Amino acid sequence: MPKVSSVVVPYATYLRVYEPLAAFPEPERGHWARYARRPERPSYQDELRRALADLLPTPPIPVPVQESAEAFVLEADGVVCVCPWRTRLRGWQALQELPEDLPNLVLDAMLPPVVRRQAAMDYERWLARNPDSRPWIRTATWQVPLNWFVLVSDEERRYEKGTGEIPPMLRYRTPMVQARRRVARSLRTLKDAIDEGPLIDGLVDVGRWLEEFHPRSLVELDYGGLVHALPAGDLEDDHSAADVAAGIEALRQGDGTAAGEAYGRLVERWRAVRDRRSAN
Repeated sequence: MPKVSSVVVPYATYLRVYEPLAAFPEPERGHWARYARRPERPSYQDELRRALADLLPTPPIPVPVQESAEAFVLEADGVVCVCPWRTRLRGWQALQELPEDLPNLVLDAMLPPVVRRQAAMDYERWLARNPDSRPWIRTATWQVPLNWFVLVSDEERRYEKGTGEIPPMLRYRTPMVQARRRVARSLRTLKDAIDEGPLIDGLVDVGRWLEEFHPRSLVELDYGGLVHALPAGDLEDDHSAADVAAGIEALRQGDGTAAGEAYGRLVERWRAVRDRRSAN
């Protein structure tokens, strides 16, 4: 696990897809094969720090000029899998979402309209040349979207308390085939039990995203920088994936009471996280 410097960038969570090298065409496959052999590679905190550093100049640089050549790497059952950062693409997509998260006055002060317009024009031209592009990483701030928990199980949960300069860590990792199966099964249950809503819409969206990757990929849900905003006891007791699974199973069995109890646990847990966001 990488060492964290004195400057920690909170509070983002991540949903990542790691694809086997075989999923990439040449010459990209060769690049990632060489990259995977490097003894040291940057962490997610390094990526965030670079992005924040680009906002300091005048005018700010909202999106990197060039696409990142970095990736996260892991090996599973002897197969090397990589998750490209694609920071430039994700930056463009994040810019499109900013108006929903920030008041206009704050947004204009942080990123002047002329800067945002230029970035939007650059993205439009790039997208015309790359219509099938998609990110390997999804990001959320101050939360883990509930539909992400559908992809994993409590048995795949890994928690480390952290010591000294090593921060705590909470993540889930599952084979792509399992994630897709859970999405399909949960969607059937939810559509039979409740009306259309944000949970169903989010699950349909994430399910479509997963279909774009190699079937031997791995899916990772990582609490990332959010661990720095939560007390160690809250992290250790956080079994949100189990609560989501219990709620969906209760709906499948027609047990509305048990489903409500599972949902209540989730609401209470994540309300506490939102309260910390408001306090900051």
